[in-house]
Amino acid sequence: MKQTYRSRTAFVLGWVWLAFVAFNVWDLIAHYTGQASMVALAVLGALTALVYVVALRPATVFTEGELVGRNPLRTTYLPWASVEDVTVSHSINVEHRGGRVLRLWTPMSTARERAKAQRRSAPRQQRGRYRTEPTLSRSEQAAVDAFAGKTHADWVGEQIRDRAEAARRRDEEATPARVTWSYDAIAAVVAAVALVVAAILAG
Repeated sequence: MKQTYRSRTAFVLGWVWLAFVAFNVWDLIAHYTGQASMVALAVLGALTALVYVVALRPATVFTEGELVGRNPLRTTYLPWASVEDVTVSHSINVEHRGGRVLRLWTPMSTARERAKAQRRSAPRQQRGRYRTEPTLSRSEQAAVDAFAGKTHADWVGEQIRDRAEAARRRDEEATPARVTWSYDAIAAVVAAVALVVAAILAG
């Protein structure tokens, strides 16, 4: 079963930006005024390429056989059995064969999110003689306990460790990671550069 983790905020804002760009491109084409329109298109193209590469493309994907780290310009395919250690700071860092480290772009842990998680894990003091907060069910309380003091990045890091340990127990082969270039991201950057060059030549 495939599971994908990414920054929801960045993903939503990225699609909002694309909708904004689509409207503006239609308007610029419908009311084309020469170089000014070309410059505006070039700016929109450059910003859109940046949004795609940084906000829309990055993702951490779990498949049955491997961890897939989609970073801005490259994709790493790492078999679960090859994962040696996982540490979580601002990002999730996955150590694998040869002392190499795969830094996952998403999900990331901000200082604000980590402080919020620490506050969530602190025991609450009951005020007054009577309870005013609703009582959680057993499953709800278990979910609260599981996430106590942890950010989303911490939780994903734990899932990576668990899958790696399960793969080693099954004696799966620890093959080297495969790294490929992100041709879609490169194409977006090339298209943006082409728009900038076209805007300059239209001058």
